[in-house]
Amino acid sequence: MIEDLRILGEVAVALILGGIIGLEREMARKPAGLRTHALVAAAACLFVALGRLLQDYNMDQLAVPADAVVRTDPVRIIEAIVTGISFLGAGTIIRSSEHERVEGLTTAATILVAAAVGVTVAIERWVIAIGIVLLVLFIARGVKRLENRLNIHRERRGHAEGQQHT
Repeated sequence: MIEDLRILGEVAVALILGGIIGLEREMARKPAGLRTHALVAAAACLFVALGRLLQDYNMDQLAVPADAVVRTDPVRIIEAIVTGISFLGAGTIIRSSEHERVEGLTTAATILVAAAVGVTVAIERWVIAIGIVLLVLFIARGVKRLENRLNIHRERRGHAEGQQHT
């Protein structure tokens, strides 16, 4: 019962941290926002926590002979999460042949990071989880501002060069 409440608390923390990443995507008007990122982080955390529970599961409850070896591999759980999340992220990527550009890559990446945050919470690495969320916010918001400034300067330079040729 105590372990169940602890896992529920971990999932809630992962949900909140994933939601923070999703809120940034929501504010940027991207296809996957707060709910998606929150649920991805919560699910990843829950899968890892359930894997942890399975490691400690009583052999009698598995109806397996006492001399049988039950193997669990937490890395396989993480691999399964990455595979599933990659398909979800791929759904957010759109290629526009009209404008010859690809959109949704950052959102797909943030979905993957939200899953990693969930795994990080599940293994009780709180500082890493919170730090990753802060880094993601910096990348998504801070770098976007820098990109916007660089694009403005490119446009001005291109406009000035265009006037010189006329």
